[in-house]
Amino acid sequence: MDGLIHEKDWDEFIAELSSAIEGSSLPSVSIVAEQKPDPFRILISTIISLRTKDAVTLEASGRLFSLADTPQGIAALSESAIAAAIYPAGFYNTKAKNIKAVSEIILRDYGGMVPRSIEALLALPGVGRKTANLTLGLGYGISGICVDTHVHRVSNRMGIVDTKTPEDTEYALARILPERYWISINELLVRFGQKICTPASPRCSICPCRVRCPKKGVGKSR
Repeated sequence: MDGLIHEKDWDEFIAELSSAIEGSSLPSVSIVAEQKPDPFRILISTIISLRTKDAVTLEASGRLFSLADTPQGIAALSESAIAAAIYPAGFYNTKAKNIKAVSEIILRDYGGMVPRSIEALLALPGVGRKTANLTLGLGYGISGICVDTHVHRVSNRMGIVDTKTPEDTEYALARILPERYWISINELLVRFGQKICTPASPRCSICPCRVRCPKKGVGKSR
């Protein structure tokens, strides 16, 4: 880890970032979880969210869940009906196929309950480590670090980790981040990455960490 948090403890660092994102929108899956903290809805919403903007994910999830929001209900839908409901989410046809298959597998192999292990979740079609960790964290309160593009970018840009892939970032964060923050770090850094530490031209002038941040990879900033 670089010098960013050497001078501070994690509690203060997290509080600083939390204050900086006040008033920003929650990620779509967090909203779904707040509406109804059901592991199956969280799993399906996260599958829909891959390579899809939050606003589109939230609307697509809402349309699908208005048709069905249980493994039994979604398994009974046709792939075309699921695809129509989640359009224009990215790769909606592939996601529709996976969503139906996931629902059928959960019914057949897990008694209609979303499995509580990362290994079982990763065996489901269309489910990677990001989706599995977010489902376990928001659905079951099981500690896991969900790393998406925002978490990967911000963690490296700030010098918290030095990694090449999101999976490497997950493992690196697990070695240094107190477990009490494993579930919440995704929402925190997603919102921070959308509001302040944006992919292009980050808003460094209002960043609470601007003095210590090494700004790795940053060319132009605001």
